[in-house]
This record gives sequence, structure tokens and C-alpha cells, in this order.
Amino acid sequence: MFAIVRTGGKQYRVAAGDKIAVEKLAGEAGETITLGDILLAGKDGELADPAAVTVSAEIIAQAKSEKVIVFKKRRRHNYRRKNGHRQQLTLLRILSVA
Repeated sequence: MFAIVRTGGKQYRVAAGDKIAVEKLAGEAGETITLGDILLAGKDGELADPAAVTVSAEIIAQAKSEKVIVFKKRRRHNYRRKNGHRQQLTLLRILSVA
């Protein structure tokens, strides 16, 4: 069985046993959470009622993504700005889609 869940403004297709990286969620490594916003669910090509489906996941770790360099420059104005950013992520293991 699979489900489409929305978390952090993004949508993910998940099934039992999948590992995904999502925007930071509250919780420590080892805790079990329930992903609530289920958009679609199905099994073997048939759709199921998303209101009746629950998705539970285990938090593997709280981590940071790759560094993104933000560089701004305006020609002939001696204007340069360099900035870096690392987004906070939560790594999840999907335990069950039922």
C-alpha cells in the first residue's frame, strides 16, 4: 500500500520501509510520529479512502542538508555578498501505511 503525504509544503509518495528526508519536524531520534495530511492512498492500482489511512514513521535523525551558496554581485558597483545556508532536515523511516 502507498500514500501521498504532505509535510513541510512538499508532497511525498511513501510506502512501508521507505526512507525520506523532510523539512524539520519536532522530535528526537527513535521517536514514532504520525504523518497526518494524507492526500491520496492506494493499493494494487485501486484508490483507497485517504481519511481512513494512517501513516506512521520513525525519526532516524535530525540533520542538515547540503550547503547552498548565495552569491550576489552587481557589475561595476563593487558590490559582492556571499552567504551560505544549510536547511534543517528530518530523516524518516516509514513504518506502516494502513
